[in-house]
Amino acid sequence: MRSRVTAEPVARLIDEFGKLPGVGPKTASRLAYHILRSSREEAVALAEAIIEVKERIVLCSSCFNITEQDPCPICADEGRDRSTICVVEEPLDVLALDRTGEYKGLYHVLHGVLSPVDGVGPDRLRIRELVARVATERPEEVILALNPNIEGDATAMYIARQLLPLGVTVTRPASGLPVGGDLEYADEVTLGRALAGRRAL
Repeated sequence: MRSRVTAEPVARLIDEFGKLPGVGPKTASRLAYHILRSSREEAVALAEAIIEVKERIVLCSSCFNITEQDPCPICADEGRDRSTICVVEEPLDVLALDRTGEYKGLYHVLHGVLSPVDGVGPDRLRIRELVARVATERPEEVILALNPNIEGDATAMYIARQLLPLGVTVTRPASGLPVGGDLEYADEVTLGRALAGRRAL
């Protein structure tokens, strides 16, 4: 229940910030009061940036990464190695892996991992599209660069079972990534070594 001490617009802003991942009540309050102390121009710029990202950003019809144009710049780049597709959980993982400079191929973003507890099954992810893409584009290798945790491992094994009948080599990054960690937080050297030493499934 909202406090009567807090003005309604501020309470609503705190509520909205509190819906963001990783933002608890204290952080939500700090963010709201920061906006309150900011100039009108800064607040409007933030609001416009949020609206713009919702209006202009789409998913690439090939790899499902977020983009302003379809296909995305990576899929449209003829200089990329089209013999490999690197499968990741989220768009942030594409940024993390591409920063390594180790990988020059294409990507495929699942937008999550299998999690029966949370009601996330194969139909909620971009797995069907991946299988169809591999069947059509015929890459030599698919790298399953999913986070090294229970959900990531289960998703990798599920995808591997779908892809192996297509005759494609399916690999996972090598050790070096901490178990239970997230790709987006790993440093470039660790990610680069993991990709360079990937192993077949």
